Amino acid sequence: MNAVDVLVVGAGISGLTAAWRLQQAGRSVRVLEASGRVGGRTLNHAFASGEVVEVGGQWVGPTQERILALIDELGLQTFPLWNQGDNLTLFGGALKSYRGTIPRFAPHVLLDVLQAQLRFERLARQIPLDDPARHPKAAQWDRMTFAEWINRTLKTAHGRKVFELLSGAVFAASPHDLSFLHVLFYVNSGTDFDTILGVEGGAQQDRITGGSQRICLALVERLGDAVLLKQSVRAVRQDDQGVELVTDQGVHRAARVIFAVPPTMLLRISQEPQLPGWRDQLLQRQPQGAVIKCMALYETPFWRERGLSGQATSELGPVRLTFDNSLPDSSHGVLMGFIEGDEARHWSARSEPERRAVVLECFARYFGEQALAPLEYVDKCWADEPFARGCYAALFPPGLWTSGAVRLREPFGRLHFAGTETATRWMGYFDGAVQAAERAVSEVLAAE
Repeated sequence: MNAVDVLVVGAGISGLTAAWRLQQAGRSVRVLEASGRVGGRTLNHAFASGEVVEVGGQWVGPTQERILALIDELGLQTFPLWNQGDNLTLFGGALKSYRGTIPRFAPHVLLDVLQAQLRFERLARQIPLDDPARHPKAAQWDRMTFAEWINRTLKTAHGRKVFELLSGAVFAASPHDLSFLHVLFYVNSGTDFDTILGVEGGAQQDRITGGSQRICLALVERLGDAVLLKQSVRAVRQDDQGVELVTDQGVHRAARVIFAVPPTMLLRISQEPQLPGWRDQLLQRQPQGAVIKCMALYETPFWRERGLSGQATSELGPVRLTFDNSLPDSSHGVLMGFIEGDEARHWSARSEPERRAVVLECFARYFGEQALAPLEYVDKCWADEPFARGCYAALFPPGLWTSGAVRLREPFGRLHFAGTETATRWMGYFDGAVQAAERAVSEVLAAE
């Protein structure tokens, strides 16, 4: 097959954005995607009734300038997530409704949560986004897990459970999985906790009309036959003349390569020369988050009749977080829930009917017995996705940042690295995927 200027591995938002920017810069490009579809960690699902929902990443919001600009550039539209009515919270055995972003906790619990949030955000604003390890207290905070900080800072058991829920919602991980330094960096990269967790004015504000996978489908329309599917890269060979990528379908050649895949996927590719030991060691310590995204389609959004928004948070699992994921042009209702962290690993080993039963029980716990009888149900266990092996993004456990994780963005010879995990702004989100793509493209063009 003819050589191209640049090969891109991975047809998610980051890889396809990189390929398109290179094509716009006049470079010949080819995208190799291991699976039989494009989209990466975005994936649309069509119910039998025709409604399209996302079983992968789906939201965009204010301050995510890069992805919003790309959506506009591609001619796509957004619409707001349903956010009207009372939210629900189940803590301390009582199901309570509330308006706004903060549940009606007991005063001493509310004060505990607020003092911890203020203390956390004061620290987070200090973290250098280009390299968190530059902070004077980086070594101390990187040795500490998020769970340790929670236990030291929150005075009430109820308050600690709230922060444990936040960990699952933001990282698809338990607090003991995460470096405290990384949590500080991650929240700072997404502005603050209110922005990351919020709907109106926050990261969950808007959805893409037709489903978020349309971003990648629209990019493929522009790239045309430059995108090849079912091209799982088995080996990389680079020398002073260029790079060869070996797939089951043949050998592809280019001057340079951009990898836009989850970090752990790089370790499944034979490298010649081998990746430096320091890079291999760091990649070995970056597992993916664990999440099962679950949705049930109903005849109507019956919870709205009771003045409920469809948003619930709970100390009881396995579904601890729900949203109304209905479509604005449909009379049907969709409830969406997440199973995250340790519970996701547990339930990923169970059958789909078992998961369906327990998820619907959770929905009924919050919204009543009508939730037990959906028209359709779907869930997606992202650990089972062969070329993702988890979501939302790679985790940074204690010690990773101060072991040189910032260098994972650096090129290795003719190999460059994109993907949302290499972003400095909105890491783990679509916006971070775009930023990482544009940075890798700049490196390639500068290297010429």
